[in-house]
Amino acid sequence: MSLGRDRVLNEIGLSPQWKLRQPRAVARDEKGASAPVAAACSTVAPVAPAASPDGRDGHQNAGLPVHCRAEQADAIARLDWIQLRQSIASCRACALGAERRQAVPGVGDEQANWLFIGEGPGAEEDARGEPFVGPAGKLLDAMLAAIGLKRGNDVYIANAVKCRPPGNRTPEAAEMAACSPYLKRQIALIQPRLIVLLGRAAIQAVLGEAGSLASLRGKVFAYRDQELTIPVIVTYHPAYLLRTLTDKAKAWEDLCRARAMMREMLASESVSA
Repeated sequence: MSLGRDRVLNEIGLSPQWKLRQPRAVARDEKGASAPVAAACSTVAPVAPAASPDGRDGHQNAGLPVHCRAEQADAIARLDWIQLRQSIASCRACALGAERRQAVPGVGDEQANWLFIGEGPGAEEDARGEPFVGPAGKLLDAMLAAIGLKRGNDVYIANAVKCRPPGNRTPEAAEMAACSPYLKRQIALIQPRLIVLLGRAAIQAVLGEAGSLASLRGKVFAYRDQELTIPVIVTYHPAYLLRTLTDKAKAWEDLCRARAMMREMLASESVSA
């Protein structure tokens, strides 16, 4: 990483510094084929999840035994993009996999500087296999355009869970935990300069923060995964903004803060080059 970005991240208190991580080799069996993800741990067993962001208990039949979840997460951490999408498509780690029409991994530039993470697919996303394609998606596209961004152009969009929760409800804690290895692998593959979290469920899934969104706005957080450290800004989910128009101005403030941070990082890199 350049000295310029070192300085910027140091000033906002994110240390150890952001570093590029070399892609790990995909596990292969003796015949050269990709190793299956946690094949020996495919049986779903009850777990005792924490409470979800809306206060409900997690789904009691979601997840795998602890040792199997660890094996599965380790295998997922070695997947490339093609294998990752295939694994998500076949995943049945929680009850959402049995109720979806199709999985919704994410969409956009796989080497993007910007990563936006929402909560979970809705009905239209479940039908089309792409995140944020309904009314909330149109608003997100408008929000991106307002700060000079466009879906698919230096932008990747994902969700905390890859399958639609019934009735478009908030994802439960166990469901987000089951999807966490997939989201972590996406972040590791993309290695964005900045992550923007949309809504409380995304904040809990990525940062583990359970406070109100109002109390978390205006701060810069850090996503850390081994040697990878990425600044994080939080804001309201577009679906919430469609219901609460008065908070659109606050979301605009958050986006402007994110844009300013990105510009400063890029400018510092240019000066240091």
